[in-house]
Amino acid sequence: MKPNRILLLLCFVACFACSEDQDDNPQPNLIIKLNFDANQVRLDNLGQPATIPDGNAAQSPTIQRMSANYIELAPTATTLLGQGEVIFEGAETNAGGDMAIDFQQAIFAGDDEVFLSIPLSQVQAGSYNWVRVSLAYQEGDIQVLTDNVGEVTGRLASFVGYNNYITDFDLNGSTITVNDDVLQGFWAFEALGFTVQGQAPEGATTVPNPLFDTSPVPQGSCVVTGQFENEFTITGNENQDVTVTLSFSINNSFEWTEVNADGKYEPTAGEQVVDMGLRGLIPSVSN
Repeated sequence: MKPNRILLLLCFVACFACSEDQDDNPQPNLIIKLNFDANQVRLDNLGQPATIPDGNAAQSPTIQRMSANYIELAPTATTLLGQGEVIFEGAETNAGGDMAIDFQQAIFAGDDEVFLSIPLSQVQAGSYNWVRVSLAYQEGDIQVLTDNVGEVTGRLASFVGYNNYITDFDLNGSTITVNDDVLQGFWAFEALGFTVQGQAPEGATTVPNPLFDTSPVPQGSCVVTGQFENEFTITGNENQDVTVTLSFSINNSFEWTEVNADGKYEPTAGEQVVDMGLRGLIPSVSN
């Protein structure tokens, strides 16, 4: 065999071996999964257990998908918002006039689905006790009592981000056109092919933050804060994926004012949506 052919063969074998080594040693990822739990404790804005106020009623929706716009790992209870390890920031735009979450570029995930996967090498090594998640959107099924049909299942879209730029979106097969910014609390509902839109009162969306005294978040930001049961440590020497599951409480998270005191949501009776905020966050780690 000619020398140049031998050299070519050796290069091919070396490249193949290198490829084999890379396949045998894949880079580990930090995987973020979402979970929605109707039995998880129901919290208020201060992270304390909360009951349903007199004159209101609530139900636990069945979440189909959710989007977040910001995820941060925080080492301590005094770490201010933005000073921890920011591992995700969603797209924003000023197409509607003010800076807003760009809904058209949002990332979504459903129950027990992966929302984000990034190389662990991109995450600062360290120990973290808290996680902050700025929620942007949630979509789920709720029960509605109507005059003509009785109780039906409808699909609710809840925009809980600080400000949201929307062109249009599909809600259970119906197209909702906005072409503008909408503030936190904007919602749309679909049932039996009919749609309706509304706006919850300003500041009414619950955003649990147990660190309210030491690390507050801006009003309307929808940054939900949760504590790891045990300190979450990234050494920088991990050789396998690490999964963080963000478990959100949907325990009676859809709340409205009662006109007929029957515990049924009846929009045709004038009952108004007052709160769509998730009711707590518990993060957990697995390998």
